Order: sequence, then structure tokens, then C-alpha cells
Amino acid sequence: MKIGLIDVDGHNFPNLPLMKLSAYHKARGNSVEWYNPMWSGHCDIVYMSKVFSFTPDYPYFINADRIIRGGTGYHIHLVDGTEVYDKKNDIQLPAEAEHIYPDYSLYPEFTKDTAYGFLTRGCPNNCGFCHVCAKEGCTAYKVADLSEFWNGQKYIKLLDPNLLACKEHLDLLRQLLDSGAYIDFTQGLDVRLINESSLKLINGLKIKALHFAWDNPRQELKSKFQWFINNSTIGHWKLGAYVLTNFNSTHEQDLYRVYTLRDLDIAPYVMIYDKEHAPRRTRLLQRWVNNKKIFKTVKRFEEYDPKMG
Repeated sequence: MKIGLIDVDGHNFPNLPLMKLSAYHKARGNSVEWYNPMWSGHCDIVYMSKVFSFTPDYPYFINADRIIRGGTGYHIHLVDGTEVYDKKNDIQLPAEAEHIYPDYSLYPEFTKDTAYGFLTRGCPNNCGFCHVCAKEGCTAYKVADLSEFWNGQKYIKLLDPNLLACKEHLDLLRQLLDSGAYIDFTQGLDVRLINESSLKLINGLKIKALHFAWDNPRQELKSKFQWFINNSTIGHWKLGAYVLTNFNSTHEQDLYRVYTLRDLDIAPYVMIYDKEHAPRRTRLLQRWVNNKKIFKTVKRFEEYDPKMG
């Protein structure tokens, strides 16, 4: 069989389902290639994967007997102004593909000596802006051991939504520790769930980057972050925290979280919910905070306005 793959979001980050599908079909003797309407010709199956709902769909003709579309981006719909995840119609990978070692050759620019994967799925927080609970369940659970997607690479990028909420998180942290690889917790750890046992293991990791998330302004997390700073041996330059804006927060609440994190020497990173309809000052806040050169030079947001030079 001839298999075509389309990363609808573009090739800006490795698409794990496509890497697994590629490995699955190659193991069965099928040919696999990135689909291109100019030279791919006829394919037996073309898989299209889309993560983000705001990504425009693939606009070109696809010459294939079967086209399979999957991913969160295809199954989020607006219902009465609210995004709803259509789990019923989303296509899941078969078990033999879900648990196969990914084909990292698809994204050589990202996967050189770097492994990507999930140790856990699901999250108990059920945040209104997030579809993890609807898609994966409101309980964090183990889905793989590290060896499923890591084979000695120097770097590991974890995509887990809430690893510390999984009851096996200490065993998974030990697996990461035993790997000796540099670890990047890309989606953010829940600082509220870090205790002495987990912190001891986290302190022993070779950390590439450690991200937290402070999405809910009604959660006062300053003391939690302060405890972590006081007891962690991880360099402050490796610490960051996502700050969600334009979702049930005021501008003053956004600024409070940004300033508090900066004072704790944790780099804030502003995320905007529904950026297309966000007010100008929220978009300016993101530009000010996320441009670290500007953020270090201009100490107060009130002093920052590109129109003023």
C-alpha cells in the first residue's frame, strides 16, 4: 500500500500520531511519504492530522482511495459560543499503532537526539478553556513507560497534560531520572501537586526546561511557587510559567500574575485565549512579556506601548 501523510498545522512541531502511523505502516511493508498533490500521485490512504481548531483545512485536491482525518482540530465545534469537543466522531489510533515506537525520521529538524511522547493522559482539573478532560478523561492515568518512545536520546520532551496528578507519577519520575536525559516538561507541572517526595526526584533530573501553569487568577499560587523556589535546586533560568489571559480574568489579575512570577524569578509566558477577539492591551501584554529583551528593559507594562516608541 502507498500511504500519504498531511500535517495540516504545518511542520512547526512533530505530530506524534503521524509519526506513529508512519512506523505502523512501514513495519507492515507499506510505503509512507508526505503527501504532495504535485508529485505524490495516487495513494491508497492519506492520513490528515490537525491539532488546532484555528488552523485552516488542507486546501488542495487529494488523490486517494481513502482519506482519514483525525485530531482535536477537526473535532472542536462552537456550540452557543462555547467550544465543544466531539469525542464521539474523533478517530483514535489502534492500540498497535498507539503503542509503537514513533518514526522520528519524519521530523529530522526537531527530533535529532530528542524523543517526544506521553507518559500519562487525562487531567482532573476540567478547566473551561481546555479539552483534555473531555478528550482523555478527568483522571490522570499512565499510558506508557518511557521506553515506548525513548531509546537513548539526549533530550526528552514530555507532552503530558498533568503528570503529577497520575498515581504512578513517582515511578514515572524515577524512569526519567534513570534515563540520564535532559527533560523538558512542555505542558507545565501543577505546582500545587509538588510535595517533598516528588520534589526530591524532580531536583535529581537533568532539567532542560520546567514549565508551570498559572491559568486561574482565583487560585493564589504565590506561596506554592515560593515553596518550590525555596526547596528546589533547579536553576531559575530554567523555570517558566504559562499565564492564560482573556479567559475569566481582568487585566489587573493578568498583571498580578505576571509581576508575581517575575519577582519570584520564574519567567512568565502569556497565552491568549481566543486571540482573534482579545483586546489590544491583552495582545500588548503578550508582546511585552514574551519578548524577553523588552520585558527585562521595560519594568512596568504601563510604560510599554510600541506606538510611543
